[in-house]
Amino acid sequence: MDVNKKTYTSAEKAKIALEAIKGELSMSQISSKYGVHVTQIKSWKAQALEALQNGFDKKPDKTKQQHEILVDKLYNQIGQLTIECEWLKKKSEQFKL
Repeated sequence: MDVNKKTYTSAEKAKIALEAIKGELSMSQISSKYGVHVTQIKSWKAQALEALQNGFDKKPDKTKQQHEILVDKLYNQIGQLTIECEWLKKKSEQFKL
């Protein structure tokens, strides 16, 4: 295992990929600037472009919103049933006397 191998954060990868996408510097220049192999830069660039495209492809998540509405309704129903149950317990105690 290479002890001198540098690991890059997501932010660093994004910065390098963005520079490659801009095209203001050549791949060799970016490679020298950051100490990253050209092949790796090309890979990060492709990942960034794919992620960017996927970000535009996705539609708003209506199922999550519908789920939240359902959860709210269920909590309200639980609250109502709890109140009714407590009321019935009190009334049933009155009949025991």
